Amino acid sequence: MVEGRLKSLSEETARILGRRDAARNALEVSRAAVRSLAEKVDLLDLVSALIRSLIDAEITEGVKAIETLQTEGVRAVFDDQDLKVRADVEVQRGKVYVTLMTAQTKHGETIEGASLDGFGGAVSTVQSVLLRLALIFRRGLRPVLFLDESLPAFDERYVLNMASFLKTLCARTGVDILLVTHNPMLVEASDRAYKIRRDKDQASFQRLR
Repeated sequence: MVEGRLKSLSEETARILGRRDAARNALEVSRAAVRSLAEKVDLLDLVSALIRSLIDAEITEGVKAIETLQTEGVRAVFDDQDLKVRADVEVQRGKVYVTLMTAQTKHGETIEGASLDGFGGAVSTVQSVLLRLALIFRRGLRPVLFLDESLPAFDERYVLNMASFLKTLCARTGVDILLVTHNPMLVEASDRAYKIRRDKDQASFQRLR
């Protein structure tokens, strides 16, 4: 009987030791998995930081280019004013928001505000044209810009400046600009001009220049 109990205890001990070894192996596998996941997390954190850094660098570079282009544009059109464009960049819920701020220095004093709110439609029109051009090149779109009565807010003294600036943009960027307008000054300043004549249900084009 004693031998039977010893044998039973020996077998039970062997089973317990087997379970212990299996538990140890499972624990080691789990620890290895945890270490692997931790390494992956660290790697993903590094990749995420790199991507954020690249995005920040691209945004910063893009914003500086936009600021330079916008400032050059408004100064070319409104040549009697000391204007400068600055971009406010903020990130909300993972999205980047850019607000164009226009500053005007007059008699040593600088006034700054959102372009449309503080400087009216004319300044915003110039900025809108430049933003659309930037989008065309950024997206690799066909280099054609359509402006349908897009310049109504200009004071007469700036119309020719705007026309000259548009022609400069065409020459420098290779973009064709199709402008629909009733303003005879813009028509005269254009490289080519057509008049649309409507006869009943048909339209015809008459070249003016």
